[in-house]
Amino acid sequence: MPETLKRSEVRERQPAGFEVLLSAIEAVYATGDFATGLRFVERIGAAAEAVNHHPDLTLTYPAVHVRLWSHDAGGVTERDLALATTISQIASELGIEATPDRLSRIEIGLDTHDRPAVAAFWAAVLGYEAIDDLDICDPQGRQVTFWLQQSEASEEPRQRFHVDVSVPPDQAEVRIAAALAAGGTLVSREHEPAFIVLADPEGNKVCVCTSVGRD
Repeated sequence: MPETLKRSEVRERQPAGFEVLLSAIEAVYATGDFATGLRFVERIGAAAEAVNHHPDLTLTYPAVHVRLWSHDAGGVTERDLALATTISQIASELGIEATPDRLSRIEIGLDTHDRPAVAAFWAAVLGYEAIDDLDICDPQGRQVTFWLQQSEASEEPRQRFHVDVSVPPDQAEVRIAAALAAGGTLVSREHEPAFIVLADPEGNKVCVCTSVGRD
């Protein structure tokens, strides 16, 4: 099994346009039209077949989204960085630019004192897979991930969800400023740059997260 790299190691070596988001590296390329995107995907497919390592690709009319991680290792490995470098080179040859400002990954966190029981329920109702009673993931990697945060039992059970939005480190302050301008409030910067806690006008919390300080 290949060795998983720390997020800090990946950030130091990731090619331009790619960013660490959770357990993967991702990039969004602005292709401008479907035909260019299709040519890009075909070139990526050929490169992936050549090394027998395959990214998750989403082709839309104006863009191609690339997500790379080693499923057998559960994170980013040397082969992901190698393929990301190849993909970056292909994009350059086709005149396609990466748009890291469009990158984000959303998770929903739920406080619970009984993670195995709660994980089993949410995995069943969503059609997801429970991983170590902590993360509940879409097996196709397309939908929002759930993660369970250990908490104390409550005398009055209540639903305690919060949203995590992971963005590239240089986009966090832009996202925070936009949220504050839209009526939000700053709750805490105690754990930045790993995450900053905001709240909407009614007090519902959200964490703006980055890969920095999360090895």
